[in-house]
Amino acid sequence: MDGTERDHHFLSLAIEVAERNVADGGGPFGAVIVGPDGTEVSRGGNRVTSTPDPTAHAEVTAIREACRRIDHFSLAGHTLYASCEPCMMCLAASLWARLDRVVYAADRHAAHNAGFDDRVFYELFEVRREASWPLVLEPFAHERSEAPFDAWRALEARVDY
Repeated sequence: MDGTERDHHFLSLAIEVAERNVADGGGPFGAVIVGPDGTEVSRGGNRVTSTPDPTAHAEVTAIREACRRIDHFSLAGHTLYASCEPCMMCLAASLWARLDRVVYAADRHAAHNAGFDDRVFYELFEVRREASWPLVLEPFAHERSEAPFDAWRALEARVDY
């Protein structure tokens, strides 16, 4: 199977996961993670409302399962196939997981048209936080703010990531 056929196959699978997820009471989002050898490692469906967990997006669910299965926090060499363009949280999770690629089907506008506000978050990240964010993010000068990092640097058995 060449790259285009593989992408089509796994995107079709992610879409099927999303459709089944809707039937099972979850959101209309599905994800599949494929290893460097081209085999499926994990699947995930959006379980935000059924768990209830606002971080239980399909991509995050699939990333958690893949990491559990390979017993490692890095998914370097892996590809994530998503039924829809990942939101900002899922993009960040994909970066932290060190995925090589994210391939998606529908875009943020399709999600918006179905009633999901992903597009709003994309727009929010394009403006200065101080100007219009509904969330206040404020630093506080605490005298021990660096203590956890000092402990980390001193730990000889740490696993860098």
